[in-house]
Amino acid sequence: MIPQVTLKPLAWHPYIAPVELINASAEQREAMKITPSNKKVSDYVRTLAHDPESYVARTLLFNAIMYVGGGLDRPDRELGALGASIVNGCKFCAVVHARRHAQLTQSTSLVSALWFNRPEMLNPREAAIYRFACRLSVTPSEATTEDIVALKSVGLEEHDIIDLIHAIAIFGWANRLMHVLGHARVE
Repeated sequence: MIPQVTLKPLAWHPYIAPVELINASAEQREAMKITPSNKKVSDYVRTLAHDPESYVARTLLFNAIMYVGGGLDRPDRELGALGASIVNGCKFCAVVHARRHAQLTQSTSLVSALWFNRPEMLNPREAAIYRFACRLSVTPSEATTEDIVALKSVGLEEHDIIDLIHAIAIFGWANRLMHVLGHARVE
């Protein structure tokens, strides 16, 4: 038995000054209306808004991968994002997606198993998804046909696997972007 974790949100601090809403151009203000969670304009969003055109393109793609209806279940997408974020060392994203997974599943069992480095505690579906997320994040070319077979054996269909690949891949990119633009810490 492993202890259950409760993860407190981390704060992300940019290395460059975020766009101040009061000083934002019309194009920046328009871009910031499209946030990843459609909930708030964070320091991260305001930092990315320095380049509003690329911010909008990135966010539309992110939203289509992580929040679209249908396809792979949201908890499985969050597990893919969590696995990628753990491998990539992005504590901020790992905490965000661990909390989302726990909220969606109403359970901290998976998150606790991963936080205490006990992946053997995952059920077969979770283990296959997590293993694939890790392999694809460490060295994408090391993901094999056997990984796909393992995903299919736990109920993922081809369109689900494509959704999972998208979730893992966008976090390969998002984690690295967060690393160069700022850092996370407990406050």
